[in-house]
Order: sequence, then structure tokens, then C-alpha cells
Amino acid sequence: MVAASTLRPETAEPGDHRIGRPTLPVGRSIELPGRGTTFVREVAGPRADAPVVFLLHGWTVTAALNWFPAYGPLSEHARVISLDHRGHGQGIRTRRAFRLEDAADDVVALADELGIERFVVAGYSMGGPISQLVWRRHPDRVDGLVLAATFARSSRRSHERVAMRGLRQLGRASRLAPRRRQIDMFTRAMIAGGSRPSERPSWMVSEVRSGSVPMMMEAGGAIADFDSRAWLGEVDVPTGVFITSHDGIVPPDRQHRMAALLTHAEIRRAPLDHDGCVTSPSLFIPGFVDLVRHAADC
Repeated sequence: MVAASTLRPETAEPGDHRIGRPTLPVGRSIELPGRGTTFVREVAGPRADAPVVFLLHGWTVTAALNWFPAYGPLSEHARVISLDHRGHGQGIRTRRAFRLEDAADDVVALADELGIERFVVAGYSMGGPISQLVWRRHPDRVDGLVLAATFARSSRRSHERVAMRGLRQLGRASRLAPRRRQIDMFTRAMIAGGSRPSERPSWMVSEVRSGSVPMMMEAGGAIADFDSRAWLGEVDVPTGVFITSHDGIVPPDRQHRMAALLTHAEIRRAPLDHDGCVTSPSLFIPGFVDLVRHAADC
């Protein structure tokens, strides 16, 4: 939480300790032509020509929830922009099934709307595959990559992939269900996967529940199908990898296998679980900021 205090009061939304809500950069909705309306939080950098970093959040959460400890420290070095991915938080809503490729193209469409030509992209968990796809699909726009608590392939175990792909089918089926029923289905699916929503502050729970349940469950299937091993070694921009070495969601061996595919990647490690970016920012933020500075050459 301490990192949020570095945000300038005039550009921040005040926190509320009663619900566990930290101070956040002011957010705004932005229309992406032909795609939909997304929700963006932005912090100015230390100077007008500072490098730009897009922060891409993980599955089921929002940009604010994933990145609130990072906004202030990163803004000392770069202009920081985050968006809620489609189906998550206040991100794009569409009848089209969730695709990681569409989420990657949303990032570039947002950069176009903001008049940003080149940028660093940093992704956490599901944000990692999206970041990789931003580079893969738009290599002329990306100056650097940072991949944290993430993977080149989500799982080597077939039963895990089957379970995640099952969420896609459940998501499609839930599109016709009432909102309350959708929330109940989603909560039970998360508990089955090891999450305990009731143990989180109410603000965090509300951030997760603000998303589109069908699209978030469809995103689970998209994650299961992702595999960048055939082309990740072609990445030719400065790259950083942050390994969460106590991670039970994305096991460290998967993170290490991804890192081994990247030529000359800078690597940082910390004894964190998958929520460590939020629960232990003092262990996460310094190494993460170092990797962003490496990727941005600043």
C-alpha cells in the first residue's frame, strides 16, 4: 500500500481503508473505434519524453487490483498506463468469445487513441501471454517486454488444460443466465480452483465481481490453449522476467521454462506466491521496476 502514497493527490482517487481500497490513479473510459469502451488508469512520467509502459493485469482481476502498488514507483521512471482487459472490470464488453489476440490488439488500439507510437508492455499472469502477443502481432510498436509470474504454455498436464477449457464451455452457457446465477457459478468455480473470495477485502471482491462472468470464464479456456514456445525465442527487444518462486498457480518451473526461451533476458526472483505483487509489494516492486527500466532503457 505504501507505493500508492507517491501518487500526486490532484491526479489520484482517494482510498477507503474501510473496504481495503487503496489510493489509485484517476480512471477514465476510452472508446476504441470498432472495438468497444475500455477503462484506463494513467500516471504521468517524470518528464514529457519519458518512456511509456502499458501494464497488463492477470486473469479475473482488474488493472487497479493487480497494479495498485506499482503505479507510484513506476511513474518515477516512465509514463504508466493500465487498462482493464475485455470482460474484466470495466473493460470491453462484447458478444464475441474472449480471445487473447483481441486483448493484445486492444492494447495497440488504445496506444493509437492516446497518440503513442512505441512502448514497453509488462504483463502479469494472463497479462504475460497478452504481452507476448502484442509483440508477436505488432513488433514495430514494442520497445521492450516484462513478463511476471507467467508462462509460455499454461500447463503440461492434460487434466489441467481440460479443466480450464471446461470453463470456456461454462462461460458460453452462462451468457443466458441471470447475473446472480453467473456470480454464483463463477464463485464456485474459483473456490474449486483454490481461491477463497470471502477472505479478501470487500474492495478486492467487488473488483473481481465487476467483470463479465461469461467472458472471464471464456478467458480461462483461452489461457489453456496458449502456447508461444514455437516463436517466443524470436523476441528481439529488451526483455525482463520476474519469477515468483513460491507460486502455486503458475509453478516456478513453468516460469523458468519460459525464461529459457528468451535470449539474454534479465531475470529477477522473489519468494512470492501468485498474489505477491499485491500482498508483498516490498518484495515485488523493486525487482519489477528494475526490469521495466531495463526494458525501457531508462
